[in-house]
Amino acid sequence: MPLSKAPRGGRMQSQDTTHHDDMPSPSKAKAITSSQIVTADSVEAEEVPTIPLGSLQTLSSLQPEISIHSVASTRSVSMPAPLVVQPSEYRRSLGEWLSVWWEGMRPAYLSLSITPVVVGSVLAWTQSIAGKSLLGHFHVLRFLATLIAVILLQIGAHLVNDYYDYLKGIDTSNSLGPGGLIQQGLIKPSRVLSFGLVLLTLGALAGVLVAISGGLLVFVFGLVGLLAAYFYSATSRPLSSIALGELVSFLIFGPCITLGAYIVQTGHMDRLVLLYSIPLGLLATAFIHLNNIRDIESDLQAGKHTLASLWGLRMNRAFYVLLLLGVYAPIVALGVPHHAPHLLLLTLWTLPTAIVAITGVLRTDAPASLHLAMHQTLRVEVYFTLWLVVALFISALLPLLPHFAFL
Repeated sequence: MPLSKAPRGGRMQSQDTTHHDDMPSPSKAKAITSSQIVTADSVEAEEVPTIPLGSLQTLSSLQPEISIHSVASTRSVSMPAPLVVQPSEYRRSLGEWLSVWWEGMRPAYLSLSITPVVVGSVLAWTQSIAGKSLLGHFHVLRFLATLIAVILLQIGAHLVNDYYDYLKGIDTSNSLGPGGLIQQGLIKPSRVLSFGLVLLTLGALAGVLVAISGGLLVFVFGLVGLLAAYFYSATSRPLSSIALGELVSFLIFGPCITLGAYIVQTGHMDRLVLLYSIPLGLLATAFIHLNNIRDIESDLQAGKHTLASLWGLRMNRAFYVLLLLGVYAPIVALGVPHHAPHLLLLTLWTLPTAIVAITGVLRTDAPASLHLAMHQTLRVEVYFTLWLVVALFISALLPLLPHFAFL
């Protein structure tokens, strides 16, 4: 075979025939590149990466979804987010709405206003029992009207308090504090305020009906209770925010309601009733003060000043103990002397329950534990009132036993 014959491979041919002088122009090179395909003798399959044509078609057909949101500023939402979001198709029944409102009214706290009405009315009844009138004189309708009036005023005060506390940022993150109608997003704030004002109005009307039978002094007591119910938390400087909450609670849930209930039954005032009203006022004050101790942190953040926020923990505890033990001082003064109604000392049976509440306050400063101590304080008040009513009733009936024996 002649040596001048070129080999068969295309690569050797391109090396022998390419020279610098014969380089084509760019346009010619482009034409040559587009019209000629250079092949090799053999190529390993693993040297050339391959992509399936179908996958390329799939990628090209994908259209990613783009959601566009406005970045413009929006108005702040006035309603807080509910703790539990119900499905959009869920609708509460009438019974469920009543349950929501009932829990928001805090019915467990109504004993603060019920107990002084009961004590004042029972005092009036037992004093009317005599030999010629074994059953005494008791005006049931007046008693019920008085009870309805004070309950409406207290519930209305609760709702108005929740509304204004919400506006001022008080108890917004405290699940133990308010009823939670606004804080949990269950009811609109305007509806809570409106319903609270309606209840205050109804309570005032009921109080006017009671005052007609009780006289001018009952009207004065009712007016004081109405103003205290509203201004306790309303306006820019409410009574509860200027360290007057405890004093107002003592006056309203102690002498004011007790004396008012007594006057409604008898038509006159007795100084002895004032002494009986002091324990109830002290119990209510202890409850309110313990409530303020529990809410110290949230009250300070919102700029609410109470006695609890102004004092230290040690002083707050000492004041609570003094209030709770002071409840029994008037009872001892009334029941110990000679020829006194000694059965009043039956109320001392509630002393162990009071000691349990005191121990709970002295051993912890956790809000949840203080909340339990609050309910323990309410339990002391209810038991104290029951024993007091029993003692008054038996003390009034004992002198009449000979008359019953004669019959």
